[in-house]
Amino acid sequence: MNEVLDFLKKCWTYYLATVDWDQPRVRPFWTINIFNNKLYIQTWKSKNVSKQIQANPKVELCWFLDWDWIRVSWELVRDENIESKKDMLDHYPELRGMYDENDDNTEVLYFKNATATISSFTKPPKTFNF
Repeated sequence: MNEVLDFLKKCWTYYLATVDWDQPRVRPFWTINIFNNKLYIQTWKSKNVSKQIQANPKVELCWFLDWDWIRVSWELVRDENIESKKDMLDHYPELRGMYDENDDNTEVLYFKNATATISSFTKPPKTFNF
């Protein structure tokens, strides 16, 4: 999981794909964090992306860096734990003006049954499960 996180943090922006009924939806994200040995992302509960995840928790992420890219497929699980929200915001303090671990809108979600594949134009793929 740490090798996956290292790759993701180098890329800065990643793209999260969800499903909205029968329509795929893709948008940029950049928050990613490990807390209690789980990989997390963060959003607001009021956003459409959160509603799509709650309706269908199977999502996919994609990042690209130089000649390498990573795809992560998994289910997202909402974590209402204040400590997990605080840890995410402590890693992204610039978000503190919009988000707070004590509000009812800040949401962190962790990866469940994840498969990550790092692929390349120049190297064989590596797959991780967590």
